[in-house]
Formats: sequence, structure tokens, C-alpha cells
Amino acid sequence: MRLLAQINAETLPTLFPPARFATIGSVTSLLFPLIMIGAAVLFLAMLFAGALRIISAGGTPEYFENGKRMMEFSFMGLIIILLAYFIVRLLGYITQIPFFL
Repeated sequence: MRLLAQINAETLPTLFPPARFATIGSVTSLLFPLIMIGAAVLFLAMLFAGALRIISAGGTPEYFENGKRMMEFSFMGLIIILLAYFIVRLLGYITQIPFFL
């Protein structure tokens, strides 16, 4: 006979969907790939929009600067997302918490 203290919460079958996330690692394993894909798509969209604005500036310095600024912001956003990813990986390594499966 198994005691309640011997039940592993990660392998326990459940019909309640939020209960599938027994650890913080299982939640981050689900969310981080989605966030990275969303960040990459947003980066490409902003990069193309900035390039299109530069191409269609027609010699107007204001539109050219606006497109250049949009491209710079897209690169800064991508760098921030990648730094956040590596900081979480570093914290997981330091604290020995398996954030990623």
C-alpha cells in the first residue's frame, strides 16, 4: 500500500488542466519557447517595417530617421529577449532548478 507521502505529483494523472504544472520548470518549459518564437516574429516584422520605411522615404530625412530608429529598436528588443533567456538559464544553473526540460 502506497502512502500519500510517496506519491509523485509530476506523474499523478489529473483531469484539472492547471494541475498539470507541478513545478516551475514545467511552466517555463512551456512558456519560453512560445515567447522566443513571438519575439523572433515581432523582430522580423519590425525589421521589415523599418526597412520599408527607409526604402519609401523618398529623400525625406524624417522618414529615413524614423525607419532607422525602428530598426534599431527591433535589434535592441531582440538583444533584451536573448539576455533575459540567458539570465534565466544562468539562474537555473546557479540554483539547480530545472527551468527547462
